[in-house]
This record gives sequence, C-alpha cells and structure tokens, in this order.
Amino acid sequence: MGGFFGVASKQDCVTDLFYGTDYHSHLGTKRGGLAVQNSKTISRFIHDISNAQFRSKFEHDVARLHGNTGIGIISDYEDQPLIIGSHLGTYAIVTVGVVKNSEELTRKAFSKRTTHFSEMSGDEINPTEIIATLINQEASFEDGIRKAQEAVQGSASILLLTEQGIYAARDRLGRTPVILGEKDGAHAVTMETCAFPNLGYTVTRDLGPGEIVRITADGVEQRRPPGKRMQICAFLWVYYGFPASSYEGINVEDARNRCGAVLARKDNVKVDMVAGIPDSGVGHAIGYANEVKVPYRRPFAKYTPTWPRSFMPQDQSIRDLVARMKLIPIREIIKDKRLLFLEDSIVRGTQLQDTIKRLFESGAKEVHMRPACPPLLFGCKFLNFSRSRSVLDLAGRRAVKELEGQDDKDLETYARSDSEKHCAMIESIRKRLGLTTLKYQKIEDLIEAIGLPADQVCTYCWTGKE
Repeated sequence: MGGFFGVASKQDCVTDLFYGTDYHSHLGTKRGGLAVQNSKTISRFIHDISNAQFRSKFEHDVARLHGNTGIGIISDYEDQPLIIGSHLGTYAIVTVGVVKNSEELTRKAFSKRTTHFSEMSGDEINPTEIIATLINQEASFEDGIRKAQEAVQGSASILLLTEQGIYAARDRLGRTPVILGEKDGAHAVTMETCAFPNLGYTVTRDLGPGEIVRITADGVEQRRPPGKRMQICAFLWVYYGFPASSYEGINVEDARNRCGAVLARKDNVKVDMVAGIPDSGVGHAIGYANEVKVPYRRPFAKYTPTWPRSFMPQDQSIRDLVARMKLIPIREIIKDKRLLFLEDSIVRGTQLQDTIKRLFESGAKEVHMRPACPPLLFGCKFLNFSRSRSVLDLAGRRAVKELEGQDDKDLETYARSDSEKHCAMIESIRKRLGLTTLKYQKIEDLIEAIGLPADQVCTYCWTGKE
C-alpha cells in the first residue's frame, strides 16, 4: 500500500523525517524516498528497498540532507518523491493509493498536446506523475489537489513539499488515514501514528475525508474543509496497520484484541492452546485466548533478522519461500496438542496450507483456524492491498469456481454468512487447507470490533458493496 510522513520544523527536520518515514516500512514493498526543502532548493534521494531495509539504504544520505521542511515515502513500486516544475512553482510530491483509470487520464492529458510523462517501465506511467499533471492544471495547489482527487478512480492521499510549506490531503473518501501531530517547534503529518511517540510528537487530530491543510513550523492551516462521507478501509485494523498505531482514535492492537474476543464468544471448540500466525494474527489471538481463558502460546518462532514480510516479494514462489523460512516450528509445544490459530485473513491460502501441513508433521493432533475477517471475495478497487493479479488468486473465489463451475456466480449469496452456499465455500477452503475446523469472522462482528459506524467503513473486499 505504502505510507508517507512529513515534517515542518523551526530546526533541521531531517532526523525526524528519516525515522518518521522508516516507521512506515511495514506498508511498502519496493521504493523509499526523501525530499527536503532547503532555502529555494529541494534535495531528494530515492532507493530500491525491495531487498534491504529503508534505514540501511538512506543512512548515508541523511548527512547530506539539510532543511526545515521535508516529506518521505515508502512506496509500493513507483519512484517517489517526484520533483515537479510548474506554473505553481517547483514542488515535491508523494502519493498513497491507486489510480485505476490511469490510461484514461493519460489519454486526456495527451489530447492537450502540452503534456509529457516519464515512463516507469514499458508503457506504464508513474501514477504520482499523473496526479501531479492534474494538480498543475489548476490555479492553486488546493484546487489542483481537489481536481486530482475527483478525477482519480481509486484513491489518492497526497503530500506536496513547497516553498510555502507542506500541503497534506487525505483521500476524497478517507480510505487511508492522514494524521497530524506536533511537538515544541515542529508539526508533522503521518499515516501511522506509531511514528510519533519515539520522536516526541503527540497526535492533534485526523484529517477528514478530502480535507486539505498547509503545514508550516508555526502551525496547521485548513485550506479545504473535509467532506461528510468517509469510507476508511477496515483492513487497516485487520492486517496492514501497525499495532501501536491508531486511526480515527481507534488503536489497532485494541481492535484486534476485540476481534479475537468476538470470535471466541461465538465459538465452542475445545483446544489446548491458542496461537497467532505471526505477526498480525497475534493481537487477534491474544483477544481470543483471554476471552476463553485458554493458554496463549507460540508454536512458531519467527526469524526476523533477515527475512522481510512475506507479501513483499513480487514472485509467488519467493513469497512462499519467505513465509516458510521465517516461521520455525517448535515441536515440543506442538506435539500431541489441539491448536487453534488466529490469522488476520486468508487471501490466497498457499502459504497457510504449507504452515498447516508443517504443524501436522510436527505432531499436532488438531489444527483449527479462525480468520479475523470474512472470506475475501472481491479484489480491492481503492488501494494496493494485494499482489494478486486475478480475483481467482483469492481462496474464496477459487472455492466458488469449484462449486459453481464459474468464479462470479451468486457472489452476493456467498458473501452472506447465513447462506448454505457460504457454508459450502468455507468447507471447500477448509478441505483444501487441511484444517480440522475453519470458522470466519462475520462482517457485523468485525465492524463492532473496530468500533466505527458501519457506513463509515469500507468492506468492499468482503461484501462487494461500495
């Protein structure tokens, strides 16, 4: 998905920018970048972080960056920040989201005969450059950002580094969080509030959907008020968010504990221990274990010094290898035991299938699985949350195809937890994974655990409803 951080300070901002951006490393996959405004000049560095940590790639650049205002990005795949020259002035831009209609927007830009783009690879245009082109068509940064967000099918949260400060804008429907913080002599903007405590910042507030502000060392000025409708992504609390972060004032770890507790209250299986698939399943599992008063244990130890998150590599076989090598089973805890695992979700199921097989090979008597969200049936149209190229990569859609002969039949029925077809789909997934039992979280229970009104949370990937 990616994440960004920006800071405006009365002192040099580079240290805060460096570490604040690094606290978003769990969100991105391939590129990192920093840009700093120094007098009239913007200095920038971009590095490939697909096979190395952000800090190791940028630690030597920090000494060469100086300035009081800066922005940083951990990106899915595109180079950022971009430095743009326009009639609005020279600025640096970073974006988080996805532009689903990039071809259409590119054609419209070319039709004006005054636009050019720098290609990323092949015929693919950097989506951040598309957004910058839309911004440049208006008379002000505020109007340009508004135009870009209205034109984009998908989502776009944006930071602009300008001579007048940082323009921060949350996506039009607030699908991603953008949060303000402050400390003496500095103001910052982040997507993950976990970036704030160790740098001395306190949260001041969340930007509203579509809200635009300008940030300087002296404060934050609202340039466009928020819209009334919000559709923040529920998957932030389920999986992508860092446990120490909060969005809309709701902490990720707390929400995951509540998810697990709700699952436990609806369950009656007898087990010897509860565990979480590391790391994002742990919070859910602790909530479950505390609710049913069953020991929480770690039948896997996760080896993290050299292995990245398993979703990061582009190649499926490499993702599977990473997932396998970093989880080390502890036979002494597993042997002859009935285990119940909490997982954030089941996306493809390929890695989980191997994990379950290894548990039985290590002597497990039973292996039960409780995902913290409903079956994923629809590819996300609004964010880059998955490397899946097709909806058939989703375990739920594969099961539908096995049952119906086609993957898109009666999906609304399959999404309803009270339908016979829903139960048949889950049974198909259970058999394929080799589980003793499989029971998913219900959508209404997930919403309850998050704690926001249902109409403010996007659940499209489970329900297919916008």
